[in-house]
Amino acid sequence: MKEISITSSFNIYNNLEELPIDIQDLMRQAIEVRKNAYAPYSQFRVGAALLLDNGKIVIGSNQENAAYPSGLCAERVAIYHAGSVYPEAKILKIAITAASDTNQTTAPIPPCGSCRQSIAEYEIKQDTPIEIYFMGEIGEVYKSASLKNLLPFMFDKKFL
Repeated sequence: MKEISITSSFNIYNNLEELPIDIQDLMRQAIEVRKNAYAPYSQFRVGAALLLDNGKIVIGSNQENAAYPSGLCAERVAIYHAGSVYPEAKILKIAITAASDTNQTTAPIPPCGSCRQSIAEYEIKQDTPIEIYFMGEIGEVYKSASLKNLLPFMFDKKFL
């Protein structure tokens, strides 16, 4: 038997105001679009904003459906929109924020497994790391330098 150890490293900002100005703006757009989430079942609203290498910002919010799992998370709404409208653009950064209608979220909320896999697809496709910033409604903001940091054993096309 052999054992391996994998480490992930994050930068932690105490609050939104500690972020670089461009990332503050990206996160504020994610916060704003979070209000557009359609979340009548979970009452958990998520917003995402992507910065593309062409300077465009693409936003998305989660969209639920009574026929689970037909809805989509904010990250995938934004990523798939960017892939449709700007197919040649690379995603440089993603800002994600989540809030509950029933209690205040103060812990950083990372992307779910399905979103991690979708982000991985684009990170591999573009062969460029995607910086990921995530937070709750208030409080600390975590920065991951790439999706691979969040998902070290990525499933991708080389396994097919």
